Amino acid sequence: MGKKSEQDDSYQFGDEENGLGGNIDDKINGNWISAPAGTVHEARLKAKAKRRLRKNSSRDSGRGDSLSDNGDAVRSAAPPTSPKGRVLDRRSRLGKGRGLPKKGGAGGKGVWGTPGEVYDEEEVDVRDPNYDEDQESCVYETVVLPLDEEAFTKTVTPIVQEYFEHGDANEVAELLGELNLSSMRSDVPLLAVSLALESKASHRELTSRLLSWLCGRVLTRSDIENAFHKLLRELPDLVLDTPTAPQLVGQFIARAVTDQILTKNYIEGYKGRVDCEHARAALDRAAVLLKMSREAGLRIDNLWGSGGGQRPVNQLIKEVNLLLQEYVLSGDTVEAERCLRELEVPHFHHEFVYEAIVMVLESKGDKTLQMILKLLKSLFDSSVITVDQMRRGYERVYMDIVDINIDVPCAYSILEHFVDKSFSTGVIDHNLSHEIVFSRLQGLKHC
Repeated sequence: MGKKSEQDDSYQFGDEENGLGGNIDDKINGNWISAPAGTVHEARLKAKAKRRLRKNSSRDSGRGDSLSDNGDAVRSAAPPTSPKGRVLDRRSRLGKGRGLPKKGGAGGKGVWGTPGEVYDEEEVDVRDPNYDEDQESCVYETVVLPLDEEAFTKTVTPIVQEYFEHGDANEVAELLGELNLSSMRSDVPLLAVSLALESKASHRELTSRLLSWLCGRVLTRSDIENAFHKLLRELPDLVLDTPTAPQLVGQFIARAVTDQILTKNYIEGYKGRVDCEHARAALDRAAVLLKMSREAGLRIDNLWGSGGGQRPVNQLIKEVNLLLQEYVLSGDTVEAERCLRELEVPHFHHEFVYEAIVMVLESKGDKTLQMILKLLKSLFDSSVITVDQMRRGYERVYMDIVDINIDVPCAYSILEHFVDKSFSTGVIDHNLSHEIVFSRLQGLKHC
C-alpha cells in the first residue's frame, strides 16, 4: 500500500486554476492512455501557453505571438498584420508576388484608376429602381442668360475697342457668338459706329469692315438696318459730342450699301418721311456719295482711307514726300504736324526725318535748310517725333551718304553743316550728336 500511494502521489499534480487533479492521461488517437512523467510535464507547459494565447488574442488581436521551442510565448517586433508591418513589408503571406502594390497602385479606396485610363460609357440598367425612361432622350446644354442693356455695354464695348487695336474681325465674331445677344443684336453696329465717330479715320475703316464681316455670321441684314434706323434717330445726341456726326453717318450708310449689307433702296425709303435736319443731312450725304460712285467712279470702298500700318511702304513714302513738298510751299508747321499725325505711323517717322534731310541735301540755297530745321524742331518739341525716330533718321542718311553723294556732289559738306545747325537749334541734343557721329564713323568704315 505504501508503494502504491507513493506512486500515485508521483503521478498527481495540483492545478488549482483549472480545478484539475488526480491522474493525468494523454489522449492519443481518441484513446486515453497513461503518460510518462516527462510527457506530462511538457503537455502541462503547452496547455498553459495555449491558454495564455487564447486570453491575449481577445485583447490584442493581430499581435504576432508564437511559441518557442520550450513552449514560451514570443512576441514579434513588427507583426505582419499591423499597419507598420504592412508598410514595411508588402510581400504576400503566401510567399507569392514581388511586393508591389495591388493593381499597380490603381486600387484602393478613393482611387479612380491608373493615370490616363479611359473608362467606357456605363450602360443604363433598366432594372435600377432610380431608372427614369424620360431621361434617355434628354439633351443637356449650357444655358447663357441674355444680356441686359447695362451688361451689353460693359461686355461689348471692350471687344470693339480691342478690335481697333488688333483689327481681327474673326475674333470679334467668335466673342460675340459666345454671348446671348437675343434682341440686342442690332445694338452691336450701333455701338461700333458710335465709338468710331469719336475715333480716327482708320478706326472708321475698321468698323465698316467689321460690319461687313459680321453680316451673315452673327448679324442679319435686318439687324444692320435696325442699327442704322437707331443711328438716325440718335443723331441729335451724337452731334453734341461729334459735330460732324451727320456727314460721318452718311458715309457709313454709303459704305454699307456698297458692301451690300444695306439694300440699295434703303435711302429711297426715307424720302419725304424725315423731319430731323441731322438725319436728312446724313441721308443726303450718302445719296451724293453713291451718285458720285456711279457717275464719276468714286471708290466708296476706300472712303475712309487706310490706317497707317495697313498701307504699303511705297504709298507711305509717297505721302511723306508730298507732305514735305506742301510744307516747303506753304511753310505751315501746324498743318504739317496735323498731316503727319493723321498718317498714324509713329513707327515710321524715321522715314519722315530721312526724306526731310535728303530734301535739304538736294535743294539749292539756304531757304529749304532753314524751313526743315524749323519743322523738325517743332515736331521734336511737341514729341510727335521721338528721340529714337530722330536718331534713326539721321543714321540712315549717314549710311546712304555714299550713294547720295553720287547724285549730289556736295552732300558730305551740306550734311555736316546741317548736323551742326541741328545741334545749335536744339533739334538734336549733345548725346544724340555723339551717337550720330559714331554712326557716321561706322558708316565710313563700311564704305
